[in-house]
Amino acid sequence: MRDVIYLDQIEQAEALLKPQRIEVLRQLAEPRSCTEVAVELDQTPQRVYYHVKRLLEAGLVGQVAVRRVRGIHEGIYQATARSYWLSPGLVGRIGLRQTRDRLSLGYLVDLMEDVQAEVAALDRTRPDLPSIGVSGEIRVRPEQRKAFLDDLQQTLQDLFTRYGGAEGDAFRLAVACYPKGDPDDRT
Repeated sequence: MRDVIYLDQIEQAEALLKPQRIEVLRQLAEPRSCTEVAVELDQTPQRVYYHVKRLLEAGLVGQVAVRRVRGIHEGIYQATARSYWLSPGLVGRIGLRQTRDRLSLGYLVDLMEDVQAEVAALDRTRPDLPSIGVSGEIRVRPEQRKAFLDDLQQTLQDLFTRYGGAEGDAFRLAVACYPKGDPDDRT
């Protein structure tokens, strides 16, 4: 099972975005038969199989084994990933992607779309790649905002300069800095 599958085809999204199928998919986090899932969801095995078949066609579930039960072959299925990300491209961009100021929210949204697609692509080829995720909260007074952003930019520029050679493994560094919560709720 992979960590994430990036869904960029409308047929995959259509197969996934049905409440009953999401419940079936959750049940298939571990290998199970349609009969076992049907018992958990209080459904008929035939109804569950209908959803499993659609999920199979979309590549969201895989058959991992077959067992013989009372003279018939029963498939054992499992979700193909722990998480499914929907590409923003499924809806399509409303308007053109614009060159934006690095400090604009639009630039951050575009950056997050790029990061999401790139991380999902890494999972397909080499899921053992080293990575790091860091998250924290910094409180900055309005009068210190410019100094904070200047310091952050200089620190990152120092890293890019120090490790920006032509040799070695290439890593992408994306930093997102945005207001947390509703600005009117600050205490």
